[in-house]
Amino acid sequence: MNSKLTRRRFIKGVIASGAAATSTTIWYAANGADRPAGSVERLIQINVNGQVRSVDVAPQETLASTLRYKLGLTGTKLGCNRGECGACTVLVDSVPTYACSVLTHSMKNGLIETVEGLESPNGDLHPVQQAFVDQLSPQCGYCTPGQIMAAVGLLRANPNPTREQARQGLAGNICRCGSYDSYLDGVMRAAQIG
Repeated sequence: MNSKLTRRRFIKGVIASGAAATSTTIWYAANGADRPAGSVERLIQINVNGQVRSVDVAPQETLASTLRYKLGLTGTKLGCNRGECGACTVLVDSVPTYACSVLTHSMKNGLIETVEGLESPNGDLHPVQQAFVDQLSPQCGYCTPGQIMAAVGLLRANPNPTREQARQGLAGNICRCGSYDSYLDGVMRAAQIG
């Protein structure tokens, strides 16, 4: 047998190792066996936008990576990937949270909301989304999902903020286009719509 490493053999090896890791986790769960000391459960369930989703998660995987790459919720943007820009902001138990700065494993008991979960069942936009559209708040739009989630969290905690309180509520979200006043106008309009 030729032992030369080819692209095809490499890919088969990656797939086989992933299947082995997953099947081991499933075997431990199915047989009620305790996991080996120091191991971390890989197949977990998290509540995202009101749905409990099962997902295979690496021990060091961030919530932002899980949402984007495993669950296809690409509204959660990866900007700085170190908790500085706010592009990955989601709500965890209604609190704005940088998804790039928390491990998915720590979210097993949290209620996670992403920008995709704000739309009503009949397709109407959330009042914050509609206010941002009405005020022409976004420029390039990259930071917009994070800005929306921060604004929703703010308005749930304080439905009638002053402009300064809104400014503080969005302070953790960077807009590279500099549309801060437009976003604040959107928050104030959403507060009026209620």
